[in-house]
Parts: sequence; C-alpha cells; structure tokens
Amino acid sequence: MKNFFLLLFFSAFLFYQFIFSQEKIIEKTDVHGLYKLSDVVVSATKTQTSTLELANSITVIDSEEIASRNAATVFDLLKNECGISFFTQGGPGSLSNVSIRGGSADYTLVLVDGIEVNLNSDPKNVYDFAFLSTDNIQSVEILRGPQSTLYGSNSLAGVINVITKKGIGKPNFSIQSEAGSYKTFKNILGLNGSVSDFNYSLTFSRAESEGFSAASEKYGNVEKDGYKKDLISARFGYDFGDNAQLNFFVNYNSSNSDYDQSGGKFGDDPTYVFNQEEYSFRGEGNFNLFDQKWKQKIGISHIRNIRKYSFDYSEFNSASSHSSYDGYKLKIDWQNNLSLIENHLLTFGIDNITDNTVSEYYYNSPFFSYVSLFPKKKSNILGAYLQDQFKVGQNFFAAAGIRLDTHDKFGSAFTFRVAPAYIIWETGTKIKATIGSGFKAPSLFNLYDQMYGNPSLKPEKSLGFDFGIEQFLTNDLVSIGVTYFQNNFRDLFGYDQLGKPFNINKAKTNGVETNITSKFIKHLIIKMNYAFTNAKDESEGISDENRKLVRRPEHKVGGYVSYNFSDRFNSNIEVVYVGEREDLVFDNVTFASTRISLDPYILLNFNAHLDLFAFLRLNLRLENILDTEYEEVYGYAASGFAVYGGIKLSLNDL
Repeated sequence: MKNFFLLLFFSAFLFYQFIFSQEKIIEKTDVHGLYKLSDVVVSATKTQTSTLELANSITVIDSEEIASRNAATVFDLLKNECGISFFTQGGPGSLSNVSIRGGSADYTLVLVDGIEVNLNSDPKNVYDFAFLSTDNIQSVEILRGPQSTLYGSNSLAGVINVITKKGIGKPNFSIQSEAGSYKTFKNILGLNGSVSDFNYSLTFSRAESEGFSAASEKYGNVEKDGYKKDLISARFGYDFGDNAQLNFFVNYNSSNSDYDQSGGKFGDDPTYVFNQEEYSFRGEGNFNLFDQKWKQKIGISHIRNIRKYSFDYSEFNSASSHSSYDGYKLKIDWQNNLSLIENHLLTFGIDNITDNTVSEYYYNSPFFSYVSLFPKKKSNILGAYLQDQFKVGQNFFAAAGIRLDTHDKFGSAFTFRVAPAYIIWETGTKIKATIGSGFKAPSLFNLYDQMYGNPSLKPEKSLGFDFGIEQFLTNDLVSIGVTYFQNNFRDLFGYDQLGKPFNINKAKTNGVETNITSKFIKHLIIKMNYAFTNAKDESEGISDENRKLVRRPEHKVGGYVSYNFSDRFNSNIEVVYVGEREDLVFDNVTFASTRISLDPYILLNFNAHLDLFAFLRLNLRLENILDTEYEEVYGYAASGFAVYGGIKLSLNDL
C-alpha cells in the first residue's frame, strides 16, 4: 500500500513535468506577477508573508473553500488535510483531537485570533475541537513542524491558527438554518460590515442534535448521546489612518453533551453528562512609525474555561462521579517588525503568560472512594524572541530565529529555527528545508497535583527538520510538493507505578508528505495529499510490538474536488482514506491495557450550494456516503450516512 501511494504521486509529478516542461512559469524580471497569485499567511513568521517565500510546510484553508465545504466545525475541515491525524470519542459533541506529523495531540498549539486556547486545566493542556464552529471563520492555517521559536510552549509538532472574519463594506445581515440526520438542527444569525473606519463582524448560533450512542452500537449500546451548544463570536476594529489600528475579539460558547463510559461492551451510560462554558477576549493595537519602517503590535488576551463532568449509578456502571475544572490564562505580548535594512525584516518581541487553574474530582463505587482536590495554582512564563527574514537577490529566501522562555518553576528553555528556501524561477521549482526545536511546559496538574504531581519536572522537548521540493506549473495554477520530515521527542513524561510523571521517555516520527493542487481548468479546483507517517516510542524498556504510537495511521490520503457550474452553483467531493492503526483496550478486571488493530476506512462526502437568488442560498451536505462502519477510537461510534440541508437568507440583498 505504501509503495502504491508513493508511485501514484510521483507518477503524477512526472506527468505534469512532461506536459508542461516547455513552458516557463515566469521570468525573473516578472516575479511579482507570481506573488499576486500566492496565499499570504501570518502564522509562519508572525508577519504577512507570501507562501512562495516560505520554507515552511503550511496549508491554508481559505474562506472560499470553507463556504464551499459547508462543514459544521473546524475539526471537520481538518480531517482531509495533509499531515493531520484525528480521532473522536463518539459523535459530534464528543472529545475531538487532532495531531500533526504523528505527534501527540497536546503537542499542537491552537490559536483563535491570536488567543491560545489549549486547556490549561487539562492534565496535558490538550485542545478539544468538538465545539470550534466554522460560523465566523475567515481562514485556517496549519503549520507543521516545531514552532516554539515564535510561539513558545505547546508547539512541539505544529500550530493551527484560526482567523475570524473581518467586516468589510456595506452592512450584511444573514440568517441561516440547517437540519438533518440524528435530529440535528442549527440556526445562525450574522452581521458584518464597515462604516467609515469602523469594522464589525458578529455571529450568534445555536445547534443541537439527538445524536447516536457514543459507545458503538455494534457492541450492544443503544442509548443516544446528543449535544446542545450556543456560540457568540465578535470582532470589532477601528483604523486610525494608515499608522494605527485597534482590534477587539470576543468569543463565547456554552455546551452540554451526553457521554458514554469507555468504549466497548456495556459502555452505555444515560447519566454521563459534560457541560462546558468558555469565553475569551483579545485586544490589540497596531502602530506604524518612521514611515512604516517600525511596526508594533501590542496585545492582551484572556481566556477562561469551565468544565463539569458527572455520572451516577446505572445499569452498566456501578460507580458515580462528579468533577469540575476551572482554568484561565492571561497573556500580554509585544511584537516589533523593523525593516531598516534592505531585504531584511527583523522581528523581535516579548510575551508573558500567567496560567491559573483549580479543580475537584469525586469518585464513589462499592469497592473504593477517591477524592482529588486541586487547590488553586498558577504559573508564569516569560518569553523573548528574535527573528530575521531576509532574501538574497530574487532567488534565496530564509528566516532564522531564536527564543528564550523563563518559567517560574522549571527555569529556562531555549529554542531555535532556521528555514531557507531557493526558487528557480525559470522552471518554477522551489527547494526548501527547515530545522527547529520546540518545548512544552509541564501542566499545572503534572507539577502540583497532591498525589500525581512532580514539581521537579522539566519541559518536554523536540528537534525536528524537513526538506522538500515544490514544483509550480502554468503560472502557479498547478503545484506539486514532496516533503520528508523527522521529529525527535525527548524528555517526555513517563509514569511510575503510582502514576507520577518523570522525564524518562522519548519518541520519533518521520515520513513523507506529498500534495497536488490544481486550478488549471477554469472553475475546477483539485487538491490531493498523501502522508506516510512512522511514529514510534523510543523509550527504554519498550517491547518491539509496543513501539508504534497509538492512533497514528501510517497511511492517510485526503482529496477535495470542487467545481463551479456557474456563479450560482458549486458542488464538491471530499475523500479521506485512513490506514490501519493501533489502539489500546483497557480491561476493567485486570486493570491492564492490551493492543488492538483498527481497520482502515474510506470516507466520502458531498457538498453543494445553489444561489436561487442573490439573497437566498440552498446548502446540501452528505456525509459518509458509503455508510462506512469504522472506529477512530476503539469502542466508540462514528456517524453513518447522514444528510444535512439548509438555507441562508442575506437580508441586505433583498
């Protein structure tokens, strides 16, 4: 299977090379013409940079694709992207995680409008994508590889940067309603636009579903697990001429979900519920000095997340429990971009993050009772970074940076990154490479929990590199890329018999990523990607049969084909292939875990929208058309064939 997919992509590469080998992509004297066709991203360097000048492995899901795919959540958008592994413990509303290049889910930093949303009240600081809606999303940037030089902790494997919509033009008021399988309903109100120098964008939404059993029905579970969620997303900005801007971002979500116990037989639990409330705020000012040669951004962010879990005695569960987790984070950051020297952009800044959390956990059964009270604890980490982006002539582009973080408990962590790229304009070929390091600070739970904490923990660390080639054809209408990557993780947390963590483990992931994007045929967009990932535990004392990291498929394919039949009608097809992977099965009798192999599967989705009038759009989404029965996590169910349809009314166009 591995050789088949590699042969497929390299054959496509050679085919395009042969067909278009006589056509130059662009002359050196006209390189700016090509720049206009490329994406501009901010996550790679914290400055607006053309992807053509970057060595980074980065994927952009833009607003056009988000609208065409009609996905309900960002998690759904990420599923067919290159280098992404994903897993959900049940249907929509259940715990949903992603990992990048085989790294753990908690090694990915998630940003929403510059706000770090990883849960500091979680023992691993992982982010749950279950309720990150696409309702007000402008774009999503996926940055693969260690990124701690600019982003600090939690970015050992990569960064996912979510950017909400900015209001532009006359007021646009919209109402959207959707209904579908599993008694799912969703309503959205949106308002955005600008008045003179003031811009605004607001979204209010409510969604609910009866759902299906989170514990898979094939093991005899039948109790349905649904969810309800409310979302408010707002963005306001004011431009004080060309040299100053002020922006505010506000997000709020409240959700209630039904859960089941660990997957498999007797997993049904009608009493298991999860409630979450989260709000975040960010204010930032942008200031330009000395004829825009010195650009500054000063920001302050605050996020609070409150989660509550509870279940009672039931038919298949002889225990009861309730717990709550309350965490909040305050971040102050100052970034400076200096373009005093020709062909150099110097970026330096500082940021200070204060984490606070408190939690309580109660468990009762006929055999024993357990109470864990985590008193309010906090930590502080101060970071400073320096980066230089430079180019030599019109062919060589590079970025190099260093960072020092100082934690009030474990001390300091130093990280670096170098990312050069060379473009041969005559053939449209880019050769690129990156090398960098990352770190992840221990969570407050791992440091301070009275029973399982270890105040002597050091940060987990990574060293990663990649190198590859990108080929652009027919003036950037076709692009093909192949990248080899490797990440070495060390000082990872291993646990003793009492559950205390120590910096004793290590892991290694490596593989190949390939992708093809074509806009060669008018109105037709084709995106395909394939990733081979070898993810292994390199810790001492691990047997060979336990080397593979669980829930990481070696082979994964993503595809997206979109066609505009007219200005009013678009349809697209998504395909995702996930190869065989291993998972753990916990035995409640022996209290031991054994390994099991999860079968590969294919997902096929269809999306379409039709603008009957300028003010009225009809949406249709078909998920899992093949009605594939599969598990992302052992014992937990996934959606079968499902149909969703809706309308969107834009009142300003009436």
